[in-house]
Amino acid sequence: MRFPFYRKRFSDLTEQEILALAISSEEDDARIYRGYADHLHGDYPDSAKVFEGMAAEEDTHRQRLIDLHRSRFGDMIPLIRREHVAGYYNRRPVWLVENLGIEKIRAEAEAMEREAEHFYLKAASRTQDAATRKLLGDLAAAEAGHQRTAEDLEAKHLSDDSRQSEEAQARRQFILTWVQPGLAGLMDGSVSTLAPIFAVAFATQDTWTTFLVGLAASVGAGISMGFTEAASDDGELSGRGSPVKRGFASGIMTTVGGLGHALPYLIADFWTATGIAIVVVFIELWAIAWIQNKYMDTPFLRATMQVVLGGALVFAAGVLIGSG
Repeated sequence: MRFPFYRKRFSDLTEQEILALAISSEEDDARIYRGYADHLHGDYPDSAKVFEGMAAEEDTHRQRLIDLHRSRFGDMIPLIRREHVAGYYNRRPVWLVENLGIEKIRAEAEAMEREAEHFYLKAASRTQDAATRKLLGDLAAAEAGHQRTAEDLEAKHLSDDSRQSEEAQARRQFILTWVQPGLAGLMDGSVSTLAPIFAVAFATQDTWTTFLVGLAASVGAGISMGFTEAASDDGELSGRGSPVKRGFASGIMTTVGGLGHALPYLIADFWTATGIAIVVVFIELWAIAWIQNKYMDTPFLRATMQVVLGGALVFAAGVLIGSG
């Protein structure tokens, strides 16, 4: 584990180290932008061109910094990176940002430019050499102007129709990868566990036993749904996205759906726990109807009839079986 006191303070960096840090940072940012471009190329080719253009800008900055370093300190550039400097901004992992969608990627790129501008302003204030100070100031201005550059690149590569098409594609992919499997899991977890949980509840009137049955049913159903979703389609032909993402979405939401009305049975009083569990059930069913209406374009009345009526029937079956 690395602690901050193993890192060098920014105020202790020499001018050569500041230049080396700037060079490595520009190189990293160019790689990040190219990573975004590569990730977006298949589904969002126009946005990919924007990030390729931004990566080229970072390459230009890096070359100017290398030329300055060569003229002042020679060809040997010290190895110093962001993680070597205490308090220096760190980039989020590319894989994490990529999974957040195209709008989040664009927002992350804007944040990167703001952080880089702040670094160059701070670095310029630490240097005494006029040429170095000028270049760092120019790069700060360039980073501040990158938003304008990005807008110019978007205007060149992204027409209104292209942007609307990409946004529609992003929404569709979000629904296919996350909403559909998650909704299926929530429905399965909420509805399929109703009968066993309430059957045990009314048969034993033992809240702890009911909770254990509900926990086992929820976790078991979550694992089963997660593996089933992941194994059913690799996403290559259907375009539904990563089977791992879909499996997690389905499995987690299945477990959540079941635990919602199992957790109240941690309360010792049977009727209090049951009353709360019933309220939770109706909240779950209404949430399912709302998601179907918002993301699946299912008319709200139809969604309500399908989910609430079906859930009520399963709930009634569990109560009748447990009371028999």
